[in-house]
Amino acid sequence: MGWIYLLLGGLFEIGWPVGMKLAQTTGSRFLYLSVAVISMALSGYFLYLAQRTIPIGTAYVVWTGIGAVGTLLIGIFIFGDSAGIWRILSAMLVICGIIGIKLAS
Repeated sequence: MGWIYLLLGGLFEIGWPVGMKLAQTTGSRFLYLSVAVISMALSGYFLYLAQRTIPIGTAYVVWTGIGAVGTLLIGIFIFGDSAGIWRILSAMLVICGIIGIKLAS
């Protein structure tokens, strides 16, 4: 169950920067800031639950990695951010690091 909590926490970790971006670029500032705050709270709560059974270092790396890579991909596909080769390679290195830490734990 810890890994499910961690996955949920990572997905909500994507929600808060997206909410902040939408608050800046749309007319619904309060709505999207609320989404960001709720996402932050849920992300932290699910990380808290996951750490009951998953070591803190592993949980934190996976949680932040899901958030970082997920936000990068949303930036590329939804907000038109650069999809340069170095950005993609760097994201792949993050994913490789997450897999390595998971395998080592």
